[in-house]
Amino acid sequence: MKLLLRLLLLLTVPCALAAGSARTILLPGAHWTQVNGHKLYYQTRGAGRPLLLLHGGGNNVADAWGEQLEAFSSGHQIIAPEQVGQGHTPDIPGPLDYAAMAEDTVALLRQLHLKNVDVIGHSDGAILALIIAVRHPELVRRMVISGANLEPSGLTAESLAETRATPATAMMSPEDQAEYDAMSPDGHDHAVVINEKLRQLWLTQPTHEQLSPDLLRHIDKPVLVMSGDHDEIRLDHTLLIFRSLPQAHLWILPDTGHMTFNTRARWVNPVVLSFLDGQLEEN
Repeated sequence: MKLLLRLLLLLTVPCALAAGSARTILLPGAHWTQVNGHKLYYQTRGAGRPLLLLHGGGNNVADAWGEQLEAFSSGHQIIAPEQVGQGHTPDIPGPLDYAAMAEDTVALLRQLHLKNVDVIGHSDGAILALIIAVRHPELVRRMVISGANLEPSGLTAESLAETRATPATAMMSPEDQAEYDAMSPDGHDHAVVINEKLRQLWLTQPTHEQLSPDLLRHIDKPVLVMSGDHDEIRLDHTLLIFRSLPQAHLWILPDTGHMTFNTRARWVNPVVLSFLDGQLEEN
């Protein structure tokens, strides 16, 4: 049944890095494959029990997981895809869709002959993790999700208003544009296109058919549900996700925003690894 994870002693641990700090880490195992009729870029590193890392919207492996790669790959085989139109993976015609990205990820796991994997997802990646667990439970062993929402209204009123009001042309800083240009095969001008696709995705999905409390009740896997105490996701919505999962643990990180893995790596990394090893249930 559900357990409440209490980690108040972590209040004494200092913050690891400021949000949005630049990273240049690239995994040595860079790969291309074809999934569902289009190209997909992914990276691998390490050896051991498979660990799927799913980045947030508009992100890439290096930025999303720069604070976790070394720690997590020491005992796990990391598989880290970059979703369509993001990072090195080219865009395809049509809108972005969480279910389609989840199926791209499933296709990659099947190509690699992997199942019963551990999954860590942040933000959009957490949504993908939940969809995969609902639709393909045989592929998932344990999950860690941070900053997930089941519908657009799960965002805070401020975050939802900002998403509605911010035009695609203003969604990238000059630094983000430079990083996009360095990675994306779609060219400088396509940044506005993918930004608008992301904005529409966040305003319209997940849908009730993709995720709902009723669907979450079928995920009979251990799940660590994380959120910052001033996350972009409403706290009551995070609690709804936690209460809907049969084997969920909850961790609300104090004095923390949406970017839990980046800004609180010194807190998060040992707790996540302990959870994946089943140690939290034993304590």
